[in-house]
Amino acid sequence: MLINAAGLVFAGRRLGAYSEAWQMPQGGIDEGESPKQAVLRELEEETGTNKAEIIAESCDWLTYDLPDDQIGNIWGGQFRGQTQKWFALEFTGIDDDIDISADDKPEFSEWRWIALEDLPGLIVPFKRRLYEDILREFQDLPKQLISRT
Repeated sequence: MLINAAGLVFAGRRLGAYSEAWQMPQGGIDEGESPKQAVLRELEEETGTNKAEIIAESCDWLTYDLPDDQIGNIWGGQFRGQTQKWFALEFTGIDDDIDISADDKPEFSEWRWIALEDLPGLIVPFKRRLYEDILREFQDLPKQLISRT
């Protein structure tokens, strides 16, 4: 979760499957990489920026399952869902530092800053519970960032 000084959260509109949905940056952990290293790498790959500092980590690993009709169709049919460790990051740059087309395989077609409470309504339904869980855990962070400025 990338949070700017106004307390808004980065959301990107997905490319490919579920292109009507928005989501926060996310990604996998490479072999030999810690979750903290992975979040910074994935953030830069998906948003084109490294202008961020980790300010919180989820207490638990969170999971979601693919809908039955998607199992076997997504991720080469190898997985039924994901288990994720979430981090909140303070965005330390300016909007021009974000470039969602910087990677050769972009994840998003467009991006915007949105209010935390608006995220669950924009996400694909099968990830909604995970988003609600992480938003509950990180709900005070945007206000804390606003109060510091």
